[in-house]
Amino acid sequence: MQPFDILILSNGPGEVTTWVRPIVKTLRQKLGVDVAFCRISVVLSPCGHAMGTEADVVRSYPEVNRVQSPEYFFLFLLQGKTHENWDWRDKGLVLFLGGDQFFSVVIGRRLGYRTVIYAEHEVRWWRWIDRYGVKSEKVRAAVPARYQSKLTVVGDLMVDLSPLSAAPVDTTSPLIALLPGSKPWKLDQGVPLCLAIAEQIALQFPQARFILPVAPTLTLPALAKFADPKLSLIIQKFGWANAQLFTPVDQNPYLKTAQGVKVELITQFPAHEILVSCHFALTTVGANTAELATLGVPFIVLLPIQQLDAMRTWDGIPGILASLPLVGGTMAKIINLIVLAQGRRLYAWPNIWAKREIVPELLGMLDPAEVALIGIDWLNHPEKLQEIRSQLRQLVGQPGAALKLAQIVCDLVIDF
Repeated sequence: MQPFDILILSNGPGEVTTWVRPIVKTLRQKLGVDVAFCRISVVLSPCGHAMGTEADVVRSYPEVNRVQSPEYFFLFLLQGKTHENWDWRDKGLVLFLGGDQFFSVVIGRRLGYRTVIYAEHEVRWWRWIDRYGVKSEKVRAAVPARYQSKLTVVGDLMVDLSPLSAAPVDTTSPLIALLPGSKPWKLDQGVPLCLAIAEQIALQFPQARFILPVAPTLTLPALAKFADPKLSLIIQKFGWANAQLFTPVDQNPYLKTAQGVKVELITQFPAHEILVSCHFALTTVGANTAELATLGVPFIVLLPIQQLDAMRTWDGIPGILASLPLVGGTMAKIINLIVLAQGRRLYAWPNIWAKREIVPELLGMLDPAEVALIGIDWLNHPEKLQEIRSQLRQLVGQPGAALKLAQIVCDLVIDF
């Protein structure tokens, strides 16, 4: 077999952590680690939800040999030249794991490579793509019969995030995750609100342990500023919890609130291994709700409107308008007022998938004490946590998608 390249196209934070990560691990398990035989490159395209560190995250994967940041993508798409002027082997394959499926057509044709697309919701360009791994039978059924032979139902790649652990059963020393977000407008409300809820839970469960996985875009001092009462208008106005940052040399850094509650800061990214052991999580909306669902972790979605311009999680044109410099805050307020006037909708991904509320979504002028009552009730009645956990696992399905998609890739490269 001739040496070959695998070029993975991806984009946003969810895709690089929940799709790219399990796939490159599985590909290396099947194809080996010899770069002289198989080289894996990742090219990122721009994404409206990007954190700005996606390339660094992918570079941390030992299975990947080369990574190009999204700012150079369109030059590569139009001219076929990477920023570092990469060489390409005669034989290769383009694997689509996020972005626009059309990119696979253009780049595959330009390089003369075979093409594989992972399709979560919709299959496009079926005339020009060699093979597809699709999430569900529903996605496959929407494709004309003459192209069905190109499609294989592989399942949900997100389910292959990490091995699932047994559900925690000891609620006398519960482990609770705080996920306030990664963007400033989320952290501004999310950090003091989550800390205030943690303080209320700790009054009933003083042995509770709290963790906060830190986004790779954040330094610890930057995160701590959102808990500083001198800098946070939210804390000053609503009296939510404040905290100080401690960075001892012999243990993980942590935030300590005025009431003495410690929140351990997890800098490992992604933090799936510890999240699967959590009894439940407090979280904002976004891709993290899909990750928690996939890990089988019950959670409470926090959508505070104390600061209306803080919610900028919309897709499409509303999301673009809310992200504009200078006027983005004003646009976010207008969009959120319109959304609130339209009435109830679902925000968390597992609820959207199920078309019903599996996990609670709390939208409004949130009171930390009232939110804490939900978590306290769960800890006092662990069967409720187990029921939510079971529903989440039934919803996301069984692992194995990465192995099936990697097999499609191997089938196409075997005769190189």
